[in-house]
Amino acid sequence: MLTSKPFSRARRAMLTAALAVTVSAGLSIPSANAADPVKVAAIYTVPVEQQWVSRIDKALKAAQERGEITYTFSENVANTDYERVMREYAEQGMDLVVGEAFAVERAARKVAAEYPDTAFLMGSSFGPAQPNFGVFDNWIHEPSYLSGMIAGATTKSNVIGMVGGYAIPEVNRLMNAFMEGATAVNPDVKFLVTFINSWYDPPKAKEAAFAMIEKGADILYAERFGVSDAAKEKGILAIGNVIDTAGDYPGTILSSALWHMEPTIDKAIELVASDSFEPADFGPYSFMSYGGGSFVVDESLAPADAVAAAKAKEQEILDGLFRVNVNDTEPKSTM
Repeated sequence: MLTSKPFSRARRAMLTAALAVTVSAGLSIPSANAADPVKVAAIYTVPVEQQWVSRIDKALKAAQERGEITYTFSENVANTDYERVMREYAEQGMDLVVGEAFAVERAARKVAAEYPDTAFLMGSSFGPAQPNFGVFDNWIHEPSYLSGMIAGATTKSNVIGMVGGYAIPEVNRLMNAFMEGATAVNPDVKFLVTFINSWYDPPKAKEAAFAMIEKGADILYAERFGVSDAAKEKGILAIGNVIDTAGDYPGTILSSALWHMEPTIDKAIELVASDSFEPADFGPYSFMSYGGGSFVVDESLAPADAVAAAKAKEQEILDGLFRVNVNDTEPKSTM
């Protein structure tokens, strides 16, 4: 464990009180207090425009615009470089470091433990850890189920193609929820499932989508960038994930399950600012009831009765009367 650690915000407040005595003696020393904006840094392993990361960036920029935080980030950080970047931000005195630990779990937790006065909030498949390692994820399985209902009711070929990044729990549960929603309204629908083993490779995702179209898919689940491009080129429909791309693909995006990171980020900032941050699982803040997830549909592309059924199910979810199953197992093609 390093012997030199950043001060917590509480310690900074105590330091300010001590410095006040010095200042009253006639010395000019910059003050720091707990009301100062929370200093936040984010570490991204992909470009900031990638859909998952862009939601975190959007929420942090909104908090910065409100004056609650200062925000800096590093993007395209290699897994082998992740520890170094984490340490650098901690050494700079960041109050909160946000990132994704999926491929660097042990390394990220090891670094966090060395800086107990810095709060860490990391996307993770695993649980929180003392003293300062909180976790989150985009739990948008609920709107994914609803978008599946729309797709199942809209397909004419009864074949839906699904292109994902990696077969990890965070992706699997969204795809499984989508499949369950589709089969709930159309038991005859079949699925083609492919993982490209990359978080950001639009050409590879597009190629996989083309192969599915050749096998009869008339709707594509676009978990990765590139899939909607294939759908647009071939004149079929696509289901969006995490972000709303309907404006970029007019007439192509049938429905989308959207992730809103603001509830998660805002809660973490609130806790850090009040010196009450505890390592916890912030995942539930992505649920629809917290405003962390939402469902949208282009009603001009979907049957009216399908839209009505999906909206009724959405209200059941919000009222706590329906729970979408959480299935983290790897989804498989059914044809």
